[in-house]
Amino acid sequence: MSRVCHAAGHKFIPNQIKEDDLYGGISNVLSVIRPEWPSENIKYKLFTDGITNKLVACQLKSGDEILLVRIYGNKTDLLIDRDAEIRNITLLNKEGLAPKIYGVFKNGLVYEYYPGVTLNTETVTDTKISTLVARQMAKMHKVQLGPETKKEPMIWDKIEQFLKLIPEEYSDPHKQSRFERSFGSSSRLWSEYRELRRRLAECSSPLVFAHNDLLLGNVVHDERAGAVAFIDYEYAGYNYQAFDIANHFNEYVGLSLDDIDYSRYPCEEFQRRWVHTYLSEFEAREVGEEQVSRVCDEVRRLAPLSHFLWAVWALVQYHLSDIHFDFLRYAEIRLGRYYELKEERDAP
Repeated sequence: MSRVCHAAGHKFIPNQIKEDDLYGGISNVLSVIRPEWPSENIKYKLFTDGITNKLVACQLKSGDEILLVRIYGNKTDLLIDRDAEIRNITLLNKEGLAPKIYGVFKNGLVYEYYPGVTLNTETVTDTKISTLVARQMAKMHKVQLGPETKKEPMIWDKIEQFLKLIPEEYSDPHKQSRFERSFGSSSRLWSEYRELRRRLAECSSPLVFAHNDLLLGNVVHDERAGAVAFIDYEYAGYNYQAFDIANHFNEYVGLSLDDIDYSRYPCEEFQRRWVHTYLSEFEAREVGEEQVSRVCDEVRRLAPLSHFLWAVWALVQYHLSDIHFDFLRYAEIRLGRYYELKEERDAP
């Protein structure tokens, strides 16, 4: 049984894929999306890089077409507007900037596979690849949402949403003890947020349709086609142009807890070259060094905001997620970097 998901016109399958029957659940969903695929002839590959959702590639043993099935992480609907995500992917697909969605089920979706490999801390700095990424981001930033979407930065409401999901006290005493040692209390985070928002109240960076989570694993490079594609638009929405760039630069340092290295953060020369490429595509004209400098300054100003966002996100995941990842340690790293940048800014 299936019906149309009216919000975006996609086929909706009223199934929920359970952790203890992952492949059986996927097979049931695929029987609606690809009824001509015999279940016994489907092969599966579980990707293990994600720390929010589960992602499985599905393919007939004798076929070429690959479908991706994404199963949402536990309680991530508290963090992410799934209807908005599907609308955004659908809009971007029409612009040639996102994969096609084949169907939606209760706790996930089935969508088009992009050939290629995701970036890592080495490939992201390759001149050819970084040029492709800068241009692709500029193309996305030129997309306009419909008049029903308010053109205001999503960042503030999103941080407040995350802060409200951090419990006053974690039910697990061990979790609570670790949280207190590292962060004291959630009220301290609220105070820091209010100060940060006051400081950025006069942000002059343009509002664009931003990805907002362009970590290296969300960029797929197809060497044969000489192209890159962005995936996972869970946090996409209007936001400051410079935030999306700063957030991407912050991801150059890595995601693995034992391999995060801030010496990998792009140097000024790299940033200027990247921003120049981006602006040339975004403005559709040659840009001057003064404009490049202005955007680079805005990127530096908004880099701490990215660290704060993902620190509080990690504390929510520390509370809700059942994925094996030390989210509290990740929050410590991101907030620690936030304070380092804050001290650098305030230094005489």
